[in-house]
Amino acid sequence: MFAKLLPREGNFFELFNEHGDRIVEGARAFLAMVQNYGDSARREQHASEVDAAEHAADRITAEVQRSLHRTFITPIDREQIHGLINAMDDILDLLQDTSHVMSLYDLRQVGDDVMRLTEISVRCCEHVQQVVTLLARLSQADVSKAVLRTCEEIDRLESDADRQMRSAMSRLFREEPDTRELIKLKAVYEHLESISDRCEDVANLVEGIVLENS
Repeated sequence: MFAKLLPREGNFFELFNEHGDRIVEGARAFLAMVQNYGDSARREQHASEVDAAEHAADRITAEVQRSLHRTFITPIDREQIHGLINAMDDILDLLQDTSHVMSLYDLRQVGDDVMRLTEISVRCCEHVQQVVTLLARLSQADVSKAVLRTCEEIDRLESDADRQMRSAMSRLFREEPDTRELIKLKAVYEHLESISDRCEDVANLVEGIVLENS
C-alpha cells in the first residue's frame, strides 16, 4: 500500500526510445510506399505499415501521459516530457496524414520531387530517433555535444526540405497542365515538407532540455 506513495522516476527514456523506433518504422514504410507507388498491392501494404506504426506510437504516447500522472519524481521537467512526446507523436500523425492524402486524392503517380522530399523526411526521422536515444545520458559532456550536433543536422535537413519544396512548387506551377493534379501534388508537397518541420520541433525541444540540464 505504502509503496504506491514512494517517489518513482518512471521509464520515460525507454518510452521515448520506443516511440522513436516507431517513428523510423513509419517513415521507412512511407518511403517504401512511395518507392513502390505504381504497384497498388505493395502501396497498400506499406500504407498499412504506416498506420500500424502510428497506432503503436499512440499507445506509447498514452503510456507516457499515464506515467506522468502516477510518477512523483521525473528525470526531466514534466512539461518537457509532455511537450516532447506530443511533438514526436505529431511526426507520425503527419506521416499517416500524408499517406491518407495521397490515397484520398487518388494520386496516380509520384515523381522525383515527392521522392526527394520523402527521403529528406526519412533522414529527419532517423535523426530524431538518434537524438532521443541519447537523452538518458545527457549528464555526459560528450553526449550533450552529440545531441546538439544531431539537432543542428535536423535543422539543416529542414532547410533542405524548404528549398526542395520551393523548387518543386516552381516546377509544378510551370509544368503541370492539369489543374486537378496540380492541386493534389501541391497538398502532398506541403504535407511532406511539414514532416521535417515537426522533426525540427523535436530538435528545438531537445536543445532546450540539453541547455537547461547542462
